[in-house]
Amino acid sequence: MTDTVDAAFLDRALGVALDAARAAGRRIRYHFERGVEVELKPDATPVTVADREAEDLIRGALRHAFPGHAILGEERGRDGEGPFLWLVDPLDGTKSFVRGTPFFSTQIALMHAGELVLGVSHAELYGETMWARRGGGAFLEGRRVQVAATHTLGDAALSCGNIKSLAQDPRRWQAFGKLVGEVNRVRGYGDFCHYHLLARGALDVVLESDVNILDIAALAVIVREAGGVFTDLEGRAPALDTRSVLAAGPALHPVLRQRFQA
Repeated sequence: MTDTVDAAFLDRALGVALDAARAAGRRIRYHFERGVEVELKPDATPVTVADREAEDLIRGALRHAFPGHAILGEERGRDGEGPFLWLVDPLDGTKSFVRGTPFFSTQIALMHAGELVLGVSHAELYGETMWARRGGGAFLEGRRVQVAATHTLGDAALSCGNIKSLAQDPRRWQAFGKLVGEVNRVRGYGDFCHYHLLARGALDVVLESDVNILDIAALAVIVREAGGVFTDLEGRAPALDTRSVLAAGPALHPVLRQRFQA
């Protein structure tokens, strides 16, 4: 029988994703507390046994529950085709993991026919789990959350993550500098953390220029379902080729999008 993407299906899929993320988190904690060997992938980014074992746990759970769905994972690549695609980053923030800081998480999202329909962000060591599914709102540990109702940049808190490529674009770098001068405060929480803060109203803008879809797919659903707007710097909805993020409350996003569009 073909799955239909109704609320009942999404609730079931969300439950599977939450259980898988928490199981992966426990495995990651085990390795974090004992220490691991660090390898370098061909792109010079680190990988560990924790990344691989966590992804294998998640893949096993997803295949058992949804054998006809495709899976795209950070460490094992893509398996399968079809309208349902699970996006899995088992240990987003491996650089933090290997340096002993708690700013890493497990990210699981589901895309159907190109639309992101659910997301789970589980930060085992940080101690936070957020989730959302299409039309169902966003939640932090079971409590519904909402973005802040900030209307002016002068009242806004901005967090930026990776912005190396933005710094190489003179027009956008100038726009970023102007923004820094206008907002109330600037932070750089990075990884999952600033999206969690945005979704629960503790930040107003998140900007990044060097990401991939596995980093941000689940977080995009969470921010959207919390009432925020989540696009790339061109104002496009997240897709498999997304490389940048402009996420903000609904009053601020249109102003910022106009500034950063090429």
